[in-house]
Amino acid sequence: MTAPAMTDALRRGALFLLLGEALLALMGALVKDLSDVLSTEQIVFFRNIAGLIVLAPLLLRTGLSELKTRVWHWHLLRGLVGVSAMYCYFWALAHLPLTEAFLVKLSAPLFMPLLALWWLKEPAGRHSWLALLIGFAGVSVILQPGAEHPAMLSNGDSYNTALLVGLLGAFLAALAKVTIRRMSATESSQRIVFYFGLTAALVSAPGALLNWQPVPDSTWLWLLALGVVATSGQLALTRAYRIAPTGKVGVYVYSAVIYGALMGWWFWGEIPPWTTWAGAILIVLAGLLNLYAPKSGAKS
Repeated sequence: MTAPAMTDALRRGALFLLLGEALLALMGALVKDLSDVLSTEQIVFFRNIAGLIVLAPLLLRTGLSELKTRVWHWHLLRGLVGVSAMYCYFWALAHLPLTEAFLVKLSAPLFMPLLALWWLKEPAGRHSWLALLIGFAGVSVILQPGAEHPAMLSNGDSYNTALLVGLLGAFLAALAKVTIRRMSATESSQRIVFYFGLTAALVSAPGALLNWQPVPDSTWLWLLALGVVATSGQLALTRAYRIAPTGKVGVYVYSAVIYGALMGWWFWGEIPPWTTWAGAILIVLAGLLNLYAPKSGAKS
């Protein structure tokens, strides 16, 4: 790929990623609100069912031939890994302040260059290792080992547990995104999102039934809204990772920190402590270091 073409791909990938993260930030706020009345298992199930409903008109327009694939095993892997990440993230959203939940989720790009190196053979130099160390230093600051976090006053000992679960979800999300990159040569965004939604809905159905709680009438509209924003955001992210290198556009997901802080303060009165912002700065610095690292073949 020529330098101008690469620059254009990075620009378009960044725009799709910014749009996708804005929508997924709104999804996070909806999930946190719905967690007061529904179980995590129900929310995961309804999010995927609603997503399939939202995606149906797009598939009808392009035709069912759009669903033909020869890499069903990659779709299955992406679905299983993705729904596992979703369980972790939704559970963390229910137990953490919104900003912290977003930040731990946003550690996913730190894993992506290394996963891309291992799986896709995309180059990762010393800068990627340094970014990983700085990023996880930021995560450690947010975790505050041995310290009492304000959130513990209401969540008890679940705060650090929720952060660790969220971190596991971030790793799984990174693996899912690299899987998307692996399929990008032959699979469209709609096909990837459809098979993810189908796999996730089937996998999450038993858990939803076992942990079923009555659904208030007023909640159904919010569940549909959850499907709309989540599917739209996922389509935008899938598009971003199809057209731009995995390790180079991940930094733009940090726009979600601003949305998380604003929505957490506006809707729940959450004011993150200084340690959260210090950790956020380190995580964002790690992402910037990864973005502006010298290209493969350059001296670092």
